[in-house]
Amino acid sequence: MDNLLDINTLSYFSEGLNDIFFIIDFVDNEKQNYYSENIKKIIGYSPEELDKLPDKIHSLVDSRDYNKIRDILVELESNTHLNYVTLEYRIKPKNDSTIWLREFLKVVRDNEGNILEKHSVLFNITSLKEREFELEKENEALKELNATKDKFISIVSHDLRAPFTTLLGFTEILLNEKELSEEERNEYLKYIYEASKTELNLINCLLDWSRLQTGKIKVEPTRLNVKTTVANAIISLTPISVRKNIEIKIDIQPNLFMYADERLIGQAILNLVSNAVRFSHPGKEVNIHSQRFKEGMIEIVIVDQGTGISEEGQDKLFRIDQKFITPSTEGDKGSGLGLTLVKEIINKHGGDIWFYSKVGEGSEFHITVPEAKNILLIVEDDESVISLYKKLVENNLPFFEIKTAANGYDAITLLKNIMPTIIITDHDMPLMNGTQFVEAVYKRDVNRSIPIIVISAKLDDDIIKTYAKLGVNKIVSKPINTQELINTIKESLFQY
Repeated sequence: MDNLLDINTLSYFSEGLNDIFFIIDFVDNEKQNYYSENIKKIIGYSPEELDKLPDKIHSLVDSRDYNKIRDILVELESNTHLNYVTLEYRIKPKNDSTIWLREFLKVVRDNEGNILEKHSVLFNITSLKEREFELEKENEALKELNATKDKFISIVSHDLRAPFTTLLGFTEILLNEKELSEEERNEYLKYIYEASKTELNLINCLLDWSRLQTGKIKVEPTRLNVKTTVANAIISLTPISVRKNIEIKIDIQPNLFMYADERLIGQAILNLVSNAVRFSHPGKEVNIHSQRFKEGMIEIVIVDQGTGISEEGQDKLFRIDQKFITPSTEGDKGSGLGLTLVKEIINKHGGDIWFYSKVGEGSEFHITVPEAKNILLIVEDDESVISLYKKLVENNLPFFEIKTAANGYDAITLLKNIMPTIIITDHDMPLMNGTQFVEAVYKRDVNRSIPIIVISAKLDDDIIKTYAKLGVNKIVSKPINTQELINTIKESLFQY
């Protein structure tokens, strides 16, 4: 097979290829070198431009790979028994990006071993290399994660065993020492109680963190009033705050709502405020405030006037492979896992956590969680009435997004995809009346967190009592008084 046929065959095979090209380099300068037509599309250089370079395609080799490639090519030139090499290198195309090439290079020699021709098949392997680098990074990350978890298991194993020294030691004394005074007995029981409490806290934090990591605890967000959620979360701290004479101040507007899992976000807030109280000196304050942080997010800030966190300790917070436990102002110690759990909870909500702290001055912790959209669902079959309600809401409550449904069945379908802030429904609807619709809504919203306003011209005492039993006490008669309707909406929203 002569060279002309070889070239024709290569031309035929190179048509339509996006990542492969061919080169035949004739040492005899009287013969014209061959480059497949797609070479310029792949590397940005034309055959004429490559021919002017001293080492042709190899003149473009990236400096990071040049010495390695040069050594292989020198060996190919000098070793007459070597006719085939595989090269892998980076080149700099005209667009300044970097592409990776894998070259299969074969030489044709004369009887004396001199090279007459060089035949190259080159593959653009950039995407393969990028994926290879990604896999290497992922592998390194997994190695680091495994090392972190091994260290974490070592720390937790030690912490799980440690309290048993106290538990078993003082239990043995109580069992065997019959002459103990009541004061001594109570003191030893207190040690046992505190050690047991620490152990339980550690186990609970560890289990919750593990379940979040493995997905066994599902984050089920709902629309939550921020002020109410914070107040409910920290109510259990009343005894310790009273005992230490620490005032917990909540400064949160009643019209802030977040989209979060009530139990999990409550646990995160409780952990942060509990730390603030534990590390505050008697007579100080803990302040909690909240505001819109940026579009779509709510920020909650917990500020204390406590002991603060050292720079060394700050580097260890939120890390499972670093143990940071420091005594509170009353000398008790936590599990060290509380903030790690808080970070995991906030991350699962798509939020962030950060802090500022100075020894002797206190700490300030910030968390962000998604804001709940304000959605008003209007269930009404009269288009003119819908237009009226829309205009009223747009003029008086412009921060609301309005959704509409012509009947209860359409509304229930909508509720599969949205969580409205409030619902306005007519009692006299086709297919499903108001009470049936409310029953259907509260089967889905078991906590009855969505306020519902009923509007009708035909309500009697029995129907009103039925609504009251369902938890609906906002009823507006037709024809409506526009100001009354707006006031009822505001009362329903800000009743916290």
